[in-house]
Amino acid sequence: MAVVFEKTKGLTDVPFHYCPGCSHGIVHRLVAEVLEEMNLLGDAVGVASVGCSVFSYNYFDCDMVQAPHGRAPAVATGIKRSFPDDIVFTYQGDGDLAAIGTAETVHAATRGENITVIFINNAIYGMTGGQMAPTSLPGQVTQTTPYGRDVKIAGYPVRVCEMLSTLSGTALAQRVAVNNVKNVRDAKKAIRKGFENQINKRGYSIIEVVSACPTNWGLSPLDANKWLEENMLSYYPLGVYKDVTADSGEVK
Repeated sequence: MAVVFEKTKGLTDVPFHYCPGCSHGIVHRLVAEVLEEMNLLGDAVGVASVGCSVFSYNYFDCDMVQAPHGRAPAVATGIKRSFPDDIVFTYQGDGDLAAIGTAETVHAATRGENITVIFINNAIYGMTGGQMAPTSLPGQVTQTTPYGRDVKIAGYPVRVCEMLSTLSGTALAQRVAVNNVKNVRDAKKAIRKGFENQINKRGYSIIEVVSACPTNWGLSPLDANKWLEENMLSYYPLGVYKDVTADSGEVK
């Protein structure tokens, strides 16, 4: 009998601990599939951040390193500079990357560090109970904004891809989602391009994945997907914000 579908060798046999409807499991699979298909598993080093993704080292079947909160880009920089032929990626949430890790994120990008960043944007702090994140939407109800995020007090959400696209060291800044089949396929292509950029030494690549957090949004998985489509995608439009291969006319 022909094999139609099977688990990627890029993932271990450890069951995911993520909540039903969480986007982490889909993104984990996409990253693992790309690493396997590109024959990079033996050369890949992942850096796990702090947050819901903190246990990602249990799931990716490649070398993994745990970084302090927000410091994944700094750890990845050290690994990549020490082992320039390895494929180094970080896997980070919005609290880790865009709050405590903002400085590391911006400076790794502006230095053009040749790493690949997978950024999960679910507009809330997941692991610690649903507090407002840097990416929480205006008016969004969270544990720390029970009446909705007031931009006069808390400021506006950070649009990470737009910000990093202005930096000379950024090779790719692309925002994707995994809320339907088409978007899952597009997300996988973006992740592949992020690793291709690293192989070709083009610089810093970030793939931002607009994601669902049903538990902390207080919604069912299906309703969370609908909320994402109706609220997040208008504030965080999907698309390519910078691509040096397109800007240079290089064949992609």
